[in-house]
Amino acid sequence: MAVANSNQLSTLVANMFTTGLLDDQFRQLEMLQDEGNPDFVAKVVMLFCEEGEHIIGELAKQLDQPCVDYGKVDTFVDQLRGNNACVGAQRVKNTCIQFHVCCQEMSKVGCLKTLDFLRNDFYDLCSMFIP
Repeated sequence: MAVANSNQLSTLVANMFTTGLLDDQFRQLEMLQDEGNPDFVAKVVMLFCEEGEHIIGELAKQLDQPCVDYGKVDTFVDQLRGNNACVGAQRVKNTCIQFHVCCQEMSKVGCLKTLDFLRNDFYDLCSMFIP
């Protein structure tokens, strides 16, 4: 997987703020990057995308069960939401909040619908960072 270079990243980030994919937490992440670790942001984003892909796979697997363990599903949602805090993925965060509500309501239909939204938001973000 190749991550966008710094010039491409700057342009992409501006577009992602405009479209609501990112929030100010991403600016905090950028402030942690320095000359000693010039690829810090790219590494964190790549890790977020890799871990998020795994979590989304687990969510799909859990929701495919005949008897859904909503506590387990909610734990995976919380994990993704926590990972999201590192990169400031605004839409992913908002969708995780909706997902949490569906888990509380034990709504399989709601969870499946929200999983679709989560996939779209997540892959929209990751595809912009990792062309």
